[in-house]
Amino acid sequence: MLLGASLVGALLFSKLVLKLPWTQVGFSLLLLYLGSGGWRFIRIFIKTVRRDVFGGMVLMKVKAKVRRYLRERKTVPLLFASMVRRHPDKTALIFEGTDTHWTFRQLDDYSSSVANFLQARGLASGNVVALFMENRNEFVGLWLGMAKLGVEAALINTNLRRDALRHCLDTSKARALIFGSEMASAVSEIHASLDPSLSLFCSGSWEPSTVPANTEHLDPLLEEAPKHLPSHPEKGFTDKLFYVYTSGTTGLPKAAIVVHSRYYRMAALVYYGFRMRPDDIVYDCLPLYHSAGNIVGVGQCLLHGMTVVIRKKFSASRFWDDCIKYNCTIVQYIGELCRYLLNQPPREAESRHKVRMALGNGLRQSIWTDFSSRFHIPQVAEFYGATECNCSLGNFDSQVGACGFNSRILSFVYPIRLVRVNEDTMELIRGPDGVCIPCQPGQPGQLVGRIIQHDPLRRFDGYLNQGANNKKIANDVFRKGDQAYLTGDVLVMDELGYIYFRDRTGDTFRWKGENVSTTEVEGTLSRLLDMADVAVYGVEVPGTEGRAGMAAVASPISNCDLQSFARTLEKELPLYARPIFLRFLPELHKTGTFKFQKTELRKEGFDPTVVRDPLFYLDARKGCYVALDQEAYTRIQAGEEKL
Repeated sequence: MLLGASLVGALLFSKLVLKLPWTQVGFSLLLLYLGSGGWRFIRIFIKTVRRDVFGGMVLMKVKAKVRRYLRERKTVPLLFASMVRRHPDKTALIFEGTDTHWTFRQLDDYSSSVANFLQARGLASGNVVALFMENRNEFVGLWLGMAKLGVEAALINTNLRRDALRHCLDTSKARALIFGSEMASAVSEIHASLDPSLSLFCSGSWEPSTVPANTEHLDPLLEEAPKHLPSHPEKGFTDKLFYVYTSGTTGLPKAAIVVHSRYYRMAALVYYGFRMRPDDIVYDCLPLYHSAGNIVGVGQCLLHGMTVVIRKKFSASRFWDDCIKYNCTIVQYIGELCRYLLNQPPREAESRHKVRMALGNGLRQSIWTDFSSRFHIPQVAEFYGATECNCSLGNFDSQVGACGFNSRILSFVYPIRLVRVNEDTMELIRGPDGVCIPCQPGQPGQLVGRIIQHDPLRRFDGYLNQGANNKKIANDVFRKGDQAYLTGDVLVMDELGYIYFRDRTGDTFRWKGENVSTTEVEGTLSRLLDMADVAVYGVEVPGTEGRAGMAAVASPISNCDLQSFARTLEKELPLYARPIFLRFLPELHKTGTFKFQKTELRKEGFDPTVVRDPLFYLDARKGCYVALDQEAYTRIQAGEEKL
């Protein structure tokens, strides 16, 4: 602003007072501009104009399609129907586990039978059906069939058990639960406490003795159901499609609302931004109950006609063999997955595949180049996003380490911003006018996105629990009177506008590709440890992605049977949420509002030379907690201990 005012003042003075000719005025202004640091702008412009123009074109293309589909009241099933008409006999899905190939016509028929069956059972548009199943083709066909009827699927994380699982079913208000036979024992554990009116259907191998009473075998029922298209429900582009459960600061999983326009936006920005092609074949080994696997991955099949190979679970030893077998050209990843692949001994298959793109998020800068060069992958398509966020980012030109960018020249085109936060409390820092203070290049800050509710690209659909929405929305962020979505993540932007992930804020950290809610884990541990004060936080471990969970317990070690404790945790918490490190200390310091002070605990970590309290770590080989001495600490630091 100051530089612009100076240039205008110099222009008026030179022309009106000195009465210089325009050539001299222009030359004088150029010298003033460059002498005032304007050369940086020119440098930035030259280095980023091509990237920014491409990004702007992608944004405009997706925005134009969104507006058209909004006007025409399109839905994901209607967009999928156009793919079926275009190439009905092309392979849509391949399940690696059984080598089952489904064409677009077969996927269409299966999903229609799901819709007709549910309709015959009395379900209608606006009802909810929970889906609790491991990866396979049927997973996609089931939620797509529900969408054809207007029924909303609640996609349940298959790692959840007991209280967390029951919570998801209760909050979704599901009228039916469809579960895979592999999840029968988890459903049986909570069956007695479920609503008796909840209909239960099991898909997969059928063993009546292993499923709860009154469960019906779904597969033969679907075979008998009609395969014609059901009547189109009264739903439009901004109506609910399904729910994805995510862990947040409230503790138990929250149901993030995914509307049809959000599903399209997330898949389309990736498709156009990373220059995918309809003949690409995607290798998707990520969980389908998460948006990365089900939207970014499967969305390319449903919306753009690509073939997607689904794997039940990631396997480092079989990864490249699968890619060769199915001629995959795009692989999906999370950061940990890339490290696991690099830890594998070199194999011939690494150089025989046809993969041209690795698509995902969380690839650490320290292994980025090693990953792409060792496995001969020309393009690393790193992006940033969350199911419910309105400020996704994409690294469209493979800048090493970056998760995306925002134009330094035309930053207003995409209304996102990094704003300053208090690093201890993670509260937003505001200026004298009450508006959040934007970060300068090199300053870490929380990523926020302006909410414009009537714009499908900028809207915030939030969670089923309206109370949870308030924690993700801030007022007066870009200017007075506005609202913005808070990502809860700290990022940093460089001079050219490339953005790099730094850390998660608040009571959540990421481990093994999952968000871990410290509030939920603290509650579980406290209950198991006779209601002792427990503070849970993430600590950095060299050579791993995210942060490993650590619990500081205000209780004498003599009060805890660690072997029994480890066995109980296996039943109470999913694998990624179990604390790797334990620290027993006399007292936990709290704030005036009775919140645990974790800053010093995080800084001290699990170093036995710094921490004088008893320390333990979860030995993955023994399946129990063992003492963490200097020797064990050295092994962990060197990456010799499996965590």
